[in-house]
Amino acid sequence: MMIMWRYLRRGMSTSTRVRALRRSWWDHVTPAPKDPINAVTEAFLADPCPYKINLGVGAYRDDDGKPVVLQCVREAEGKIAATNFLESTCAAISSKLVEESAKLVYGEDSDVIKEGRFAGVQALSGTGACRLFAEFQRRFYPDSRIYMPDPTWSNHHNIWRDAQVPIRTFHYYHPDSKGLNFVALMDDVKNAPNGSFFLLHPCAHNPTGVDPSDEQWQEISSLFKVKNHFPFFDMAYQGFASGDLERDARAIRIFLDDGHLIGCAQSFAKNMALYGHRVGCLSLLCDDKIQAVAIKSQLQQIASTIYGSPPIHGMLAVSKILSDPDIKAIWLKEVKDMATRVQRMRATLKEALEKLGSPLNWQPITNQVGMFCFSGLTPDEVDRLAKEFHVYMTYDGRISMAGVTTKNVDYLASAIHEVTAFDQDGKILHTVCA
Repeated sequence: MMIMWRYLRRGMSTSTRVRALRRSWWDHVTPAPKDPINAVTEAFLADPCPYKINLGVGAYRDDDGKPVVLQCVREAEGKIAATNFLESTCAAISSKLVEESAKLVYGEDSDVIKEGRFAGVQALSGTGACRLFAEFQRRFYPDSRIYMPDPTWSNHHNIWRDAQVPIRTFHYYHPDSKGLNFVALMDDVKNAPNGSFFLLHPCAHNPTGVDPSDEQWQEISSLFKVKNHFPFFDMAYQGFASGDLERDARAIRIFLDDGHLIGCAQSFAKNMALYGHRVGCLSLLCDDKIQAVAIKSQLQQIASTIYGSPPIHGMLAVSKILSDPDIKAIWLKEVKDMATRVQRMRATLKEALEKLGSPLNWQPITNQVGMFCFSGLTPDEVDRLAKEFHVYMTYDGRISMAGVTTKNVDYLASAIHEVTAFDQDGKILHTVCA
């Protein structure tokens, strides 16, 4: 070691010698794979084209393609600004946020709310809520695994992987029909070991926009009961499927009525347009109030090791919106308006493609619901859209419908028609069947 040190000292400055000795600490670290959604945003921002379109981000945009500040948020922030909050007050407001969030999911008059049979904590949006539950699952069911729909939001895999919970998938989407592969889904639920954990999207499935019907949810719930599976719902887009928050909670209510204990991650990033404020909630239903106290303490302990406590401002705004009847009424209308604009863009895009004479079936655009359309576009077609038409989306063909506006929808339809009807040399790819 001394010989090495003397050798390194010759002709080297102090900083050079230090770097030489420490270089091996991080030489083995390579760049992480790019997040597919962030990669789309980076490519979009780097494109100087004035008519480029970003269909990657899963956050609401208005009909000018701009982020919005909802009126309910402005109203809430006006009342917050006039109040002097102490730390003890904020703790009480966080508890109020959890209670009001639980009411959105389980129902205002639900017995679990009245009896306090749920453990809930404020979380860093839906991602943080999922991460808390994944860690809770690992700690208290260390030999368990999580079953996820194929496909699902890409970050779901990262979250449970980093919590060291083994991941399995179950059939969900049928690429031919661009709808639900219900028979295969039920077979996978049936064949999973009894007492398995399942991740479910209760509404506005990401990335497919394909949701089970109420009757199908009833069958899924019944089979879960037979198999003693645990349903964990990721509720990231409540309100965006139908425009009605109560309607979009229907799947969870079906499971609740069947007597399941349920876990739920909630996010207010999309339905309150508060993406940068990271406001969410994690709740777990329990057998009784004593069990709820114990589980809440464990969730709080896990949170304290990851991030301590969440930001205050977003929590104050969301809590005010949910607890003030007048402001909540404004919010409910704004959610309906956002969902209606997305639905209108679905219909307009489908109509524009059909007017162009596309031989393909674009009915799934309007059959699917929520923020996303799973278009069926291939990676090559997505690549052509970006390179030839400056239209950006993830390579699985997921279109964020919030990025579609009255100003760009005709151009988007023409671009999609071009890459699906003709190859790069102008040869016809598809013809109408007689």
